[in-house]
This record gives sequence, structure tokens and C-alpha cells, in this order.
Amino acid sequence: MIIGALSVETALLEAMSLKEKRRVIKGVKERLRRQFNVSVAEVGDTDAPRRATLAIVTVADDARFVHSVLDKAVDTLRSATGLTLMDYEREIL
Repeated sequence: MIIGALSVETALLEAMSLKEKRRVIKGVKERLRRQFNVSVAEVGDTDAPRRATLAIVTVADDARFVHSVLDKAVDTLRSATGLTLMDYEREIL
């Protein structure tokens, strides 16, 4: 069993309130879950309207597949409307 975890720091430059931030983050989380069958949670910067830290996790029996899923998730975040990918860290267990 291979577990892949991705910690992603994002900026939401256009969000003026927590309500706007939550709307954008909710859409991104749903898109990632639907497209890649991953678990996604906001794990940091929950009270900052212009920042969000997300954790994305997937499990499979093939390391190449796990890497592929996490690469595609990063690409999706790079092209997401309303947020900017600042940094990410990948961990494979």
C-alpha cells in the first residue's frame, strides 16, 4: 500500500472575506475529489481570508499511480480560478 500526501499553500488574492474564501475552497475541494478520487481538507490558515493550506491524500498499490494523481492535482490547482498556488510539499509513505 502506497500513501501519497500533498500539503499545498495557496493565496486567494481576490477574497475579501472568509465567506468568499470558503466558496472558492469548497469548489476546489469538490473538483479535486470528483476528478481524482482523493481526500481533501483545509488544514491551515482557516481564519485568514486570503490564504489556505490544503492537504490532499490518495492511496493505491502503485507508486507511479500515486505520483501521477498528485501531479495532476497540482496542475489542477495551478489552473484553478480564484486561487494561486504558492508552494507544495509531497510525501510518499
